[in-house]
Amino acid sequence: MTTVPSPINLDALATGKSGTVVRVTSGNAADMEDGADLARRLMELGFVPGEKIRMLKRGMPGGEPLAIKVGNSTFALRRFEAALIAIQPE
Repeated sequence: MTTVPSPINLDALATGKSGTVVRVTSGNAADMEDGADLARRLMELGFVPGEKIRMLKRGMPGGEPLAIKVGNSTFALRRFEAALIAIQPE
């Protein structure tokens, strides 16, 4: 019997690892309107449930931006944007 890892936020995925998008959240309730707009933008870019993603690289210094491959496209996300995306690591 194999255990399935629990979902993590995309910003915690190690470089070179892959996963599948589980959900995109709007963040905390304090900035719900801006968070909903950001979540919608991320989904428009292709971060939709079921989509395969891969963490390509982290920038230096501080690990920003994150280079993420989604389908055939590559995007640079800030850590707080990546934290809104829950993934199932492979």
